[in-house]
Amino acid sequence: MATEQSGVEAQESQTNQIASGFVGAIEEQYKKLRDHAEAFPYVWGSYIVVYGTLALWTGYRWRRLRNTEDRVRGLQAKLRKLVEDEQAAVTASKSAQSIQQSSSVPDKTLP
Repeated sequence: MATEQSGVEAQESQTNQIASGFVGAIEEQYKKLRDHAEAFPYVWGSYIVVYGTLALWTGYRWRRLRNTEDRVRGLQAKLRKLVEDEQAAVTASKSAQSIQQSSSVPDKTLP
């Protein structure tokens, strides 16, 4: 019996050594977390409520920020177009005035 128990212990230690790599560490951490979650469900429930609410609020604010940025970009485009139209109108009126001035000045011909 003692040799069987020591054989089982040796086999367990051998599997622990094999699983002691990166994957084994992840599995061990998962087991610890699962045991803790089963022992203290109210703590994990409060984590879910607090961090879930924080995530929802952050998503909401992010979406509102994106919508505001889109609206501002649209208003900037409208304003840019209005300024370009106004500059074109000013340029057109200046050219019309220069044409009128040049046509109102009589051509002086030398006798």
